[in-house]
Amino acid sequence: QRRLVESGGGSAQAGGSLRLSCVGFGYTYNTCMGWFRQTPGKEREGVAAIRPSIATTFYADSVRGRFTISRDNARTTLYLQMDSLKPEDTAMYYCAVLTEAYPGTCLQPGSYNIWGQGTQVTVSS
Repeated sequence: QRRLVESGGGSAQAGGSLRLSCVGFGYTYNTCMGWFRQTPGKEREGVAAIRPSIATTFYADSVRGRFTISRDNARTTLYLQMDSLKPEDTAMYYCAVLTEAYPGTCLQPGSYNIWGQGTQVTVSS
């Protein structure tokens, strides 16, 4: 069974950068492709997403202007470029794909049906 695999997580200083990658896309229907994050005791939140059919991107207010979501030309890899990192960006980051009908937004984690295992990002001050 095809699955998603994240990489690129690690540690960074505040103000630094990291680039996350997620491979394993290539589903017949990629309604939305996104990055999410979660810290212990909190709900998973949407960080950035793409709706490929209309080339639209979505960003959480907390990361807009600092993070950039993109795909490779083959459309099988999803990236998240994270710049100007802050300690509050520390979390487990997950990539996901929604292969079902569009739910009205691509930032709602509950709508996604296929997930990666996650990669940890730690930002120190």
